[in-house]
This record gives sequence, C-alpha cells and structure tokens, in this order.
Amino acid sequence: MSGGSTCSRLHRLISDSVRPCTEAEVVSLTKEKEKELLASLSQVLRQIQLWTRQLESDSDDDELRTQSEDHRYLSNIIADLVFLLTLKSRYVQHLAVKILVAISGFLATSGSNWGFFIRFLCLCMELVVTNALSFSSASSTAGLEISHCKSSSLLVVKPRLKNAGWSTLAEIVRVLRSILKCLNQDSEYDDNLAEVYLDSVYYSLSNMPWDSLDVIYNSQNSFSVDTLDEESRVMLLGNLIQLFCSMVEQCGSVDDTGRSQDKHPFFGLVTNLVPKLFYWCLSMQGQHVITRIRQYFRHKLLVLMLRLSLQIHLDCCILVSWLQLLHNYFQELLWQPIASPGSVQDDCLEGSPFLLSNSDGEVYNMCSHHLKRQAIFLFLRCCFSLINPREGAKKLCACLTTDSCLNFDPDLDCIGKRRGLLELYKWLQGNLHLDVFVDYEMYIENCVNFSLSFLQLFVQEDDILFKVLLQLLSLPFCVEQKFNKRKWTAQDTKEDILFHVSNVFNPVHLFHLFLAELHYDHQVLLDYLISKDTGTDCAEYLLRCLRLVSDSWPLFMEFSLSGKVTNQSSDKRRKMLLGSSDDQFGLASTTLKNIPSLEEECNSDLEYSYQHYATAESHYKKAKECLFSLKTSVENLHQKNLFQYNPEVLLKRLMRFQELCSMAR
Repeated sequence: MSGGSTCSRLHRLISDSVRPCTEAEVVSLTKEKEKELLASLSQVLRQIQLWTRQLESDSDDDELRTQSEDHRYLSNIIADLVFLLTLKSRYVQHLAVKILVAISGFLATSGSNWGFFIRFLCLCMELVVTNALSFSSASSTAGLEISHCKSSSLLVVKPRLKNAGWSTLAEIVRVLRSILKCLNQDSEYDDNLAEVYLDSVYYSLSNMPWDSLDVIYNSQNSFSVDTLDEESRVMLLGNLIQLFCSMVEQCGSVDDTGRSQDKHPFFGLVTNLVPKLFYWCLSMQGQHVITRIRQYFRHKLLVLMLRLSLQIHLDCCILVSWLQLLHNYFQELLWQPIASPGSVQDDCLEGSPFLLSNSDGEVYNMCSHHLKRQAIFLFLRCCFSLINPREGAKKLCACLTTDSCLNFDPDLDCIGKRRGLLELYKWLQGNLHLDVFVDYEMYIENCVNFSLSFLQLFVQEDDILFKVLLQLLSLPFCVEQKFNKRKWTAQDTKEDILFHVSNVFNPVHLFHLFLAELHYDHQVLLDYLISKDTGTDCAEYLLRCLRLVSDSWPLFMEFSLSGKVTNQSSDKRRKMLLGSSDDQFGLASTTLKNIPSLEEECNSDLEYSYQHYATAESHYKKAKECLFSLKTSVENLHQKNLFQYNPEVLLKRLMRFQELCSMAR
C-alpha cells in the first residue's frame, strides 16, 4: 500500500460513511440519526484497525504531487471528524476520538504523513480556541498567529469548525493525549515520532492566548454558541492537565536531538502556567464542584508539579511561588501533624472499588492520605532545593560558601535559602515542638519517633517512597557535628535549623527504620530492586546508604529504638519490631519527694545502658542478616543473568558492609 493509496483509501472510507450525516452546517441528531451515525463510525473504526494490522512496509519514494494529494485527503478527513466532536452526543464524540487515534496509529505504522496529521490536528485546536474566544467581547484574538499549515488547509477546516467551542477543545485535547499514550505503549513506532509530536503540540500551546483563557474560570461569561457549563469546564481542565502531565514525562525522555532534557521549551511554558491552572481548577465557584472533582484536580496538579520538579532545575522565584501555592491550597495537609501509623492504614486499598460505597466525606478522608504524601513530598523538594541548590544555582548564592548557612541567621544574604530554612523549621516545629526539649535523649527519641511515623506514611506508595528517601539524602550530614550530647546545651546548637533537620531525617537512622519497617525481609528489598517502577531508585538509595553506613559505622551499630517508638509498627506488616514493653526507655518523671539515692541512680544507669546495648545489638544483628541475605540473592540472580541491570557496584558496597561486620566482631 503506497502513501497515496493509504490516504485516499482513508478518505473514501470516511467520506462514504460520515459525510452524508455531516453535510449540513448544523446537525440536529435525532435518536434514529444518532443510531445510524454510531453504526457507521463503528464500521470505520473496525476497518482502520484491520488495515493497521494488515499494513506492510512500503517504499518512501512518493512524489511531491502525491504528497500534496495526501495532505488534501487528510485535511478533509480531520475536518469531518473534528466536526463530529462539535455534536451534542457523547457517544458520537467518543467514537470520533477513537477513530482519530486509530488513524494516527495507521499513519505511524505506514510511515507516511503522520507529522502532517499531528500538525493539522494542532491547527484545529488553535482554531477552536480562536472561535470560542471570538464570542467574548472582552477577549481579543487579533494577535493570535496560526501558521501551521498552508492557507488552503485553513479553508478546508474553518467552515467545519464554525460551531466549535470549549467542549470541542476538550475532546481535541483528549485525542492528543491518547495519541501520546499510544506512542509510549507501542515500542515499534519510530522514536522520532515522539519528538515531532512534542514540537508540534508545543508550538500550538505556545501560540495560545493563555491570558485570555480566564473565561474558563469566569462562569458569568456566556456564549451564544457554546456556553461553558460546569461539565465542559471540568472536562477541558481535566484533559488539559492530563496532557501536560504526559508531555512533561515524555519531554524528560526525549534527547535524540542532543537537546538537554531540562531545556525543552515546553517545560518553561507549563511551569509558567502552573499558577493559572491552580486558579482555574481550584478557585471555581460553581455549586456542582463536588469533593471528588476537587480532589482529582488537587491530585493531578501535584503530579504535574512533582514531575516538573524531578525533570528540571527550578529557580528560586518559582520554588518560593510553589511554596505559596502549597500553603494556599494544601494548608490542612501540610500543617496537620504527621498521622500516627494506625490512622494511615485503611481497610481497603486506595482506588479499590469498595470506595464507591462511601460518601464524599469518607472518600475525602481516605484519599487525603495520598494527597498528603504528595503535598509533603513537593513541600520538602521545594525547601531542600532552596536550602541546597544545585551547582548552577550555587554561584548566585553567596551565603552557600560560608559557615553561616548552617545556622538560622536572620541576616542571610540569600532570600531563597532563608525562606527554605524557615519553611522547614516551621513545619518541623509544628510536628515536634523543637524548643521544648531540654533532655538530649528525649529529643533524639522524639526525632526517631517522628521519623518512623514519616516513613510509615510514605511506605504505602512504593513509587514515591524512594524518591522521598533520596530527597532526604540531599541534605548535608556530618556525624561529628550533628550528634554530640555535649553540644546539646549550647544555645547556638538549639537554634541551628540544619541540626534539627539532620536529627529528624538522620540518613543512618532512617535506613535502620526502613529495614525495620520491612521486618528485615531481604525478599522485599529484592522485589524493590527488580521492579520496573522502583528498581533504579531503590538501587541508588541502597548504594548511598551503604556508603553512609561505612562512613559512620559506630552510629549504625549503636542505633536503637525505644519501646514507645517500636509499638507504632505499621499494620502493613503486622509483626512487632521489638518485644519490649512500652516503658522500656520511658523517661519517668521524678518529684522532689522521690529523689533516688546515689546507689539506686547508678544501678538504674547500668540497667538502662544494658537495655540500650541489647536493643542496639538486636537491630544491628537483624540489619546485618538482612543485608547479608540480600547480597547472596543478588549474587545468585547475577550469576544466572537474571538481574535486569549490572549489580556489581551494589555487590561491592554489600561486600564492604560485610567486611565491616567481620571487623566489628
């Protein structure tokens, strides 16, 4: 099948089946006409899918005249199908969307004219926006330039989009997102297609009059052709955010042209649109914006911001503005104390069909744990990025080269760094009340207690767990400076914000708690390592933690958990970490009437030291056995070539850990 016959056959198929139903400028669909049209569209969809399966590769020696004919055919095909998206029938719109996606797959498989198809579809998106805004006297589209295609193509599609409005735009955006999903799912497509797609869609999005699109929010505006009702607004915003999320993820993996991943212009476009998206999605005043829709928007906006933060370097101004957005729209999640592990667990999985039987209020409570994880993770990313910017930003921040950055100094020159430290300190203060601890042991115990609750909050989602743990490793950590009882009484130490942060998120302690939360089951670690979703992040986390353990070996060996902490073991794995009582390390309050004698005090200190040693030895022994077993399992899989990547570096770190354990005997 040559390139010309491909498009001509498509044109005949669409024209014979669809054109008789869409010849009039305004189509009034009766039940009978809708039924006939749905039957015709179903046949078209099945035929295109059949052609795609039967398609064989042809030579690409089309003449210029043939290519011009192909473009004319495709222009008419897309114009007819986009016209169907303007009809007030969900079923017709649904089939039209599926046919457009099927045509994309057909052209991609044939290897001809796919780029023109995408560009012309983007042209339709621009025309629909222009058409919808033209009904608003307050909006001007005079500066909107549409230069994707030749004027002849515009003449073909413009009349067909005369009645297109916001609901049509929502469907076109859905088509574009579905096409991108198909490109990602089918590995047989040419890698260059993704690059063509991103550049074409970005060009159209950058040409949009985003400042004029505030009519999406202003529900008082009404249009004679397509009133933007609540349902249309929700569908448009939902599809738009989904498209942005998919494109951000795709942009991060496209580097075939040698362009740096973080310099694709689409990243900058979407980053600048984030405040508007919050305004449009979460400031809606409609009475029918139910809890589930609002929760969905909050979830997708957090996903979008997290993906952006993981793909590009955000400057100080963007990070500060995102922190403000988090405070404005996620205040109750950020400042709510880290929940006790028991309240984090639910009787059914998030997303389970059992959720359908719950009221909106119950669904809100169950989904809020997921939103809380996302909001806290983004909050920490923003704070840590301000505190410890990457190499490119360090040159702009003079305070990073001085010792003053380790303390809370109100005269810090770097506003961004000061903002990050203040935000983090206030958040920790709300959870731990750092200024009320006068005893070092009690302070450390509460830090570990909070760390365990924090870890158990995130352990419910494996894909985000290791990203959070890796983020926490980005802070500077110095054993000698951060964990010294004698320094605890010094006022400057208590006012050192990074001192508190390093204690709360001590990487060695967190590694111990992480292993304990898995009940030292090396098989769970192995599952993480071989998982497609968590394998890379888990391997990086283990490598970095094993290096930290080697550099701070005494701290790893001496780590212990108090009874109060260990009784908070997660219900996800219902085995107790320790068999100790609740008051094993409780600091009993004493009064003047019951001051112990010197002998009793010495005996008490000896008993406490023995219990502390026994507990520390137990955790060290369990962690050692777990990592030894992991090393054996990874070696066995590697010898059989069953490991998905080369684990030699990990095995070297585990071997070094084994050597340290042997020396400790």
